[in-house]
Amino acid sequence: MPGELIPFIDLKRQYAALKDEIDAGIARVLDHGRYILGPEVAEMEGALAEYAGVRHCVSVGSGTDALLIGLMALDIGPGDEVILPAFTFAATAEVVILAGATPVLADIEPDTCNVDAEQVEALIGERTRAIMPVSLYGQTADMARLSGIAARRGLAVIEDAAQSFGALYGNRRSCGLSTIGCTSFFPSKPLGCYGDGGALFTDDDGLAQAFREIRVHGQSARYHHTRIGLGGRMDTLQCAVILAKLKRFEWEIERRLEIGSRYNRLFDEVGIERVRQRDGRTSVFAQYTILVDDRDSVRRRLEAAGIPTAVHYPAPLNEQPAYRDRCLAGALPHSRRAAERVLSLPMHPDLDEAQQDRIVAAVAQAAAGN
Repeated sequence: MPGELIPFIDLKRQYAALKDEIDAGIARVLDHGRYILGPEVAEMEGALAEYAGVRHCVSVGSGTDALLIGLMALDIGPGDEVILPAFTFAATAEVVILAGATPVLADIEPDTCNVDAEQVEALIGERTRAIMPVSLYGQTADMARLSGIAARRGLAVIEDAAQSFGALYGNRRSCGLSTIGCTSFFPSKPLGCYGDGGALFTDDDGLAQAFREIRVHGQSARYHHTRIGLGGRMDTLQCAVILAKLKRFEWEIERRLEIGSRYNRLFDEVGIERVRQRDGRTSVFAQYTILVDDRDSVRRRLEAAGIPTAVHYPAPLNEQPAYRDRCLAGALPHSRRAAERVLSLPMHPDLDEAQQDRIVAAVAQAAAGN
């Protein structure tokens, strides 16, 4: 008989711990009634810019909006190419196509599943305008090397940090490592709201002004449209939720580090392959991901044992029907192999040791075919 189902992400427990702060923040917004660009928006943006160590944070409607607005602010469009990993969520390539540019897909490092900087450099051509590394599973890519490559070639770097807000690269935080940092506040992210939301980060005053104009239909003043934009604002209620969650965020990051490190040790002891973290970087473990053969069978055995799982992601972008004819791609053996083997397990700051022990034991048994 399976044991009690372990939550994949326990947002109910998080809310219980922050209920008073979250309810009070929402009540303040309901009381003042400024649901779009109310005072909580600027307050949240200031707090997040300080946290990321940059001059500007501009909130937007989603992580996807953030990526698209970043491309628009750089005037990337038809005839341009943007290099990004083949192994990522579709939004990373989706926004490039929506901007009118062409995604160029690079392979990944087999141990971290992050984009391979050497592959990126080899793919740079006359049409390349930007590099868009994805900080997958909560750990940044090799941002120093990628930024060095970009600087030598006159390219922008847009970090897709949807999964890594709070992570460190050396002594600098994700979203503060490149020309533009973009993150998501989707509820399951390390810092999530209760709907859609996202933000852009930059030290460039001109780019920040462009972000602010683009998110309100390209307006520099009311009904004065100086550029093409979109409706991409993050609503005040969601900003109030983020402000409340910031009170617990540092504790949650510490817990993610502790839980992720313990998972690493336990899985190493039982011989289960896992996504690796590089020295000099931290992961906020937006997902905790292992690599297994015969994944479907392992998933079925874990489900029977009350262990939920997810696959991030089951196919590289060049194999997705909507993208295979819209991207430039060569051989991507590591992306293909990762897509066949990655398996994400329950991971959240309130996961306890007994639950972890049960998960690891169930994985070891399932991988052995028992």
